[in-house]
Amino acid sequence: MLGEYRIEGRRASDIAASVERGVGSGSLRPGQLLPPMRELAGLLGVNPNTVAAAYRTLRERGVIETDGRRGSRVRSAPATTARGSIRVEAPEGVRDVSNGSPDPALLPPLDAAFASVAREYAVRPPMYGEAPVDEEFARLARAAFDADGVPDGPLGVASGSLDAIERVLLAHLRPGDAVAVEDPGWGSLLDLVPALGLRPVPVAVDDEGPLPEAVARALRGGARAVIVTDRAQNPTGACVTERRAAELRTVLAAHPEVLLIEDDHGHGIVAQPLHPLATGAGRWALVRSVAKAYGPDLRIAAFTGDPETVDRVLGRQRLGPGWVSRLLQRAVVHLWATGAVDPAEVSAAYGERRDGLVRALGLRGVEAHGCGGMNVWVPVADETGAVARMLGAGWAVAPGARFRMDAGPAIRLTVSGLTPADLAPLADAVAYAAGPAPARSYG
Repeated sequence: MLGEYRIEGRRASDIAASVERGVGSGSLRPGQLLPPMRELAGLLGVNPNTVAAAYRTLRERGVIETDGRRGSRVRSAPATTARGSIRVEAPEGVRDVSNGSPDPALLPPLDAAFASVAREYAVRPPMYGEAPVDEEFARLARAAFDADGVPDGPLGVASGSLDAIERVLLAHLRPGDAVAVEDPGWGSLLDLVPALGLRPVPVAVDDEGPLPEAVARALRGGARAVIVTDRAQNPTGACVTERRAAELRTVLAAHPEVLLIEDDHGHGIVAQPLHPLATGAGRWALVRSVAKAYGPDLRIAAFTGDPETVDRVLGRQRLGPGWVSRLLQRAVVHLWATGAVDPAEVSAAYGERRDGLVRALGLRGVEAHGCGGMNVWVPVADETGAVARMLGAGWAVAPGARFRMDAGPAIRLTVSGLTPADLAPLADAVAYAAGPAPARSYG
């Protein structure tokens, strides 16, 4: 049944840990049957109740699943990401405010950057065996981290923030481990966590970020990692304030073994200052993608963290893709060095549209949230009906189901394509479609 792998242990915790080691190493594969409890108890020389307790722990941690008389088996990780399919296609004549993309007019031209890289390549093309992180990229990224008070640490480069977060999670966690995630939160991340065999634990948020009591509850419940969006959280636009950062640091200090991952989603597009939660102690990583400010197809994210975490990520990266294209790294260096993006200008442009829409909705009695970035989150009583009525009014919005677990129904609107003339008609449509939302926290 288990091939050559032998489950070991005399206590329930030891038996559960042995199964987890087998799953983590790949010796126990998804879908593989485990021995019946009485059979395993006989092999180990323990009471069947001990094995039952171990299996119960494994079920609670999401490592195995039980199907009545068919027995217990290693849980299969989902092969696809379901949330990405929860979308509304905008038919002809309907304005699309659902996609979460930046305004192309605010993205820098790339011709000069890539022309510069091409000239450098003609003189000296990068080859195998060179450092995976371009020296100038590392210098500029580290200087930016330093300027924002991010603790000192080695630097790495990944293919976007989701790639970096996945690699950091896999550097420390095992299948079945619980991860505290924001709810509402980034849909791709809410798909990634269970796809890795990890168990997402929803943490409510408000405009200042994750609620400290919700984070504390998740950590007391056994969460081994917590992922926080520092600025312009997707989908709510929340930005962690100085006060909230201090509260969260206090919560995290009581759990020094927990892995902290911070995603600075708003880097380059928001005016609010960064208030990092990392103090330099324990296991941590902070990730910055260039996608929102410089273009989604520049698949680069800089990350830093404690030496062990960064070393593990870079070591595993060397065994896979090896490195992120140094040509792309050099193109980003050119964009940074030449000041191709003015964060204050970009922030002001998005802020005018976002704040204007939130104000217009407020005047119509509609609760809306959006402190930073390019999205506005609107709680509704009937999500499906609101999406349908918005389509009928000529607007395609994102269903909140793409971004939530336990949080209430809502819709997300992206403001990047709006003009001042669009705000009143769009607010009218939302007021008609959603009606006054119940007075409640959207967490």
